[in-house]
Amino acid sequence: MALMHEIDYRISGDDLQYVDIELDPSEAVVAEAGAMMYMDDGIALETVFGDGSSQNRGFVGALMGAGKRLLVGESLFMTVFQNQSSVRRRVGFAAPFPGKIVPVHLRDLGGELITQKDAFLCAAKGVSISIAFQKRLGVGLFGGEGFIMERLSGDGYAFVHAGGTLMERDLGPGETIRVDTGCIVALQPTVDYDIQLAGGIKTALFGGEGLFFATLRGPGRIWLQSLPFSRMAGRIVAAAKGGREEGSVLGKFGRLIDGDND
Repeated sequence: MALMHEIDYRISGDDLQYVDIELDPSEAVVAEAGAMMYMDDGIALETVFGDGSSQNRGFVGALMGAGKRLLVGESLFMTVFQNQSSVRRRVGFAAPFPGKIVPVHLRDLGGELITQKDAFLCAAKGVSISIAFQKRLGVGLFGGEGFIMERLSGDGYAFVHAGGTLMERDLGPGETIRVDTGCIVALQPTVDYDIQLAGGIKTALFGGEGLFFATLRGPGRIWLQSLPFSRMAGRIVAAAKGGREEGSVLGKFGRLIDGDND
């Protein structure tokens, strides 16, 4: 795995957070395009092709990294912020919507983390971002937001964003929890991911929780969010139209599958 730059950080704010990262000379951090809040003088930014970790593997490596990002609906490019001065400098990255920024040290998690494709915010230079397809057919057909996820690999800090309030939980071997697919932020690769029918036909059609739940089975750590962006956006659109879309068979049928009907 890639050796990532060592960085110091501080997370500020309550529900609208930002992460302040302090870089030593020559240290760098990689982030999604448009995530930057501010940067000190002496920090240079460079747009790179791919995920920012494949530049030392030449054009083919960069092309493969970019292709992986394109498959998960992200930009072909990322931005690297490097401290080119002789003293420490700071750069800040803001959360895209209300919620919590979660710092995760990949080395402490075995060097790998699976996240929702929109959760990644920034990381120490050297992070590798690739796709993580869920292997089971049921997940592929009905998994909604959880079918294609991102795999973060490395040995340093990465920062992901959770909407609303964050829930962090360690699942024991065989311990199972059922969740809305949109509420999953991240999980360790040791956690088994599957899709389960949400009760009987009447409950599925009229309960307003969608036709399917995600089932997560331990061992491993999971991170859940109380407010997925898709749910918040749906409320805003419904309010703009002058009403609230019903979370049942009376609403759009597609909403039954992903479960974001609140």
